[in-house]
Amino acid sequence: MSKKIFTPINQVRFTNVAIVRLKKGGLRFEIACYKNKVVEWRKQVETSLDEVLQTPTIFTNTSKGVAAKRKDLQKCFGTTDETKIAEIILEKGEVQVAGEERKVENDTIFNEIASIVSEKCVHPDTQRQIPVKNIEKAMRDIHYSIVPGQNAKKQALDVIKKIQKELPEFPMERAHMRLRIVIDGKEVEGLKEKLNNQVVKWQEAKKKKGGEEEEGEEEEEEEEEEKGDRVGIEVEIKPEN
Repeated sequence: MSKKIFTPINQVRFTNVAIVRLKKGGLRFEIACYKNKVVEWRKQVETSLDEVLQTPTIFTNTSKGVAAKRKDLQKCFGTTDETKIAEIILEKGEVQVAGEERKVENDTIFNEIASIVSEKCVHPDTQRQIPVKNIEKAMRDIHYSIVPGQNAKKQALDVIKKIQKELPEFPMERAHMRLRIVIDGKEVEGLKEKLNNQVVKWQEAKKKKGGEEEEGEEEEEEEEEEKGDRVGIEVEIKPEN
């Protein structure tokens, strides 16, 4: 018979709790942790398990207070040492987020993605930055869904491609970087020629890359996108008076 931890009416329930869940051997095991501490533990910022766990008990259902049976712990983990088991769950388990908290988190990421897109893109006619609220509307129009675990910058690059493909009527293009150089007047012509030559090389490199179909790691894809930002630089040279 499983152990149950009943919470009296006058006893304070877990607060600021993050449930980390791991399925093993066909069974579910959970631990109750402090929200911020889970991330810190995984980044090895926090090394004290006592600072991470709200209780050392291993549960099968934390919200109902149902503790795991010792025979199940032994069968699935090869030990009944709850400290060792908690470390395994912390390392390999998934953090469970409540519905309301997940919505707040997704809304924050959604806005962050839209902000990054706004920074990277402009209206093709006015060359002005596109308002974040317009980007958010376009994201909703293409029914964009947040990708859990993927950083906002990578998702923003994906959003740009999807909007351009699925909403061709939406006025948006990648912004060009502007480089302003202040130099002595007599050196202007020589430097301008060198910069123009470099811009041509960047443009040729961009076209060449655009014709190749390559699949790489996420970091490589982001690097290529960043190279895309640097190609096609507009140069404004103003001689020093």
